[in-house]
Amino acid sequence: MKKVPLRSCAVTKEKCEKKDLFRIVRTPEKEVVYDETGKQNGKGAYLKKDKEVILKAKKNKVLDRLLEVTVPDEIYDMLLERLENE
Repeated sequence: MKKVPLRSCAVTKEKCEKKDLFRIVRTPEKEVVYDETGKQNGKGAYLKKDKEVILKAKKNKVLDRLLEVTVPDEIYDMLLERLENE
């Protein structure tokens, strides 16, 4: 049996499978991007695929602290859009 990789959500701190999380990455160039592959180079943080969690992360600037950079609102907007289309 293959082991399922678990990651912690930056907001809820609960362990989830990677497929149930969004990965946000601060690249070495200090850009903030959504990592679809889960393999992008840089410092990553995970958010649960949940509207409440994404909005809470935006409000409390959780990702800004974790990634040590200001996360643009477009990132949150894009995550919410992805969520609706899943």
